[in-house]
Amino acid sequence: MDNILITGITGQDGLFLTSKILNEEKNSRIFGLSRNTDTDIFYKRLNQIYKGSLENLTILNINLEVYEDVFKLISNINPTAIFNLTGPSSVYGSLKDSNKSKNSIINIFENLTSALLKKNNLCNFFQASSSEMFENISNDSIDENTNMIPNSPYALGKLINHKKVIKYSKDYDWNIVSGIMFNHESEFRDKSYLTQKIINAAYDISLNKAAELKIGSLEYTRDWSFAGDIVNAMFTLLKNDAKGPYVIGSGVKHSIKDMVEIVFNEFDITLDDNLIVDSSLLRNSDPVVRVSNPKKIYKNYGWKYDMQFYDLLIRCVDHKKKFT
Repeated sequence: MDNILITGITGQDGLFLTSKILNEEKNSRIFGLSRNTDTDIFYKRLNQIYKGSLENLTILNINLEVYEDVFKLISNINPTAIFNLTGPSSVYGSLKDSNKSKNSIINIFENLTSALLKKNNLCNFFQASSSEMFENISNDSIDENTNMIPNSPYALGKLINHKKVIKYSKDYDWNIVSGIMFNHESEFRDKSYLTQKIINAAYDISLNKAAELKIGSLEYTRDWSFAGDIVNAMFTLLKNDAKGPYVIGSGVKHSIKDMVEIVFNEFDITLDDNLIVDSSLLRNSDPVVRVSNPKKIYKNYGWKYDMQFYDLLIRCVDHKKKFT
């Protein structure tokens, strides 16, 4: 059987990836790593999108920042594929934590790749990279050749690993890929992210538990996709022995106002009386527009997004109404 290692398995991407592999790769075993020892929420959420057997799934709690532990893990599992999805995910948090996020992102990647090289195991490897690595541009869509100027410690850590992926793919002819992911959402997204903030606020306003939603801008425009579609791209890249960088996004832009209007409408509330725009909530370095150009992954492998923006938001709203 193939042994697939997924770090950060309890996040939204890990959930959809686990479901996909269990559904489609019956001869694969999944070893999932999580920093959280309480996995009840993970299994509860997985049960909402996957109804089959879990006998090929094992969750482990290992500190990926300790090289000796990582080397032992790689030696014991001998993975045939790795999806490295772990690490701090908050851009805003990284601005306040004295490079802790950046160092963690770098160390985890370095420990995994160093252990694999020492074991002479060049298994297919997906590294989760971020659109935050790119320079602040608003007029053009972003592809693999767009200039990279990170504007946060989080983005810098991702960029350092991104460059190593490109180097390793050339130096060792390694099927190691940097998936440069743009905004992607699901019903399992953490409440600190914009989509969930808007949905949670609208829900509370509809029940008279809150007076308003306070937001930094309605004009900012982003490329939002469904996390399940992004996971399909990850899987496609590793299944086809991809190397180097690939931008992953819908290539379609929507404003925050578009999002708020759809969500508020689903809760039968209006923007006029329930919304405050406060620009002090914005980061000075945030681009007004950020949208992907995923032409490379479409040309090479035929991948493109499936779920439309409206359907994604309705899915998240319906989940909120059902499980709250």
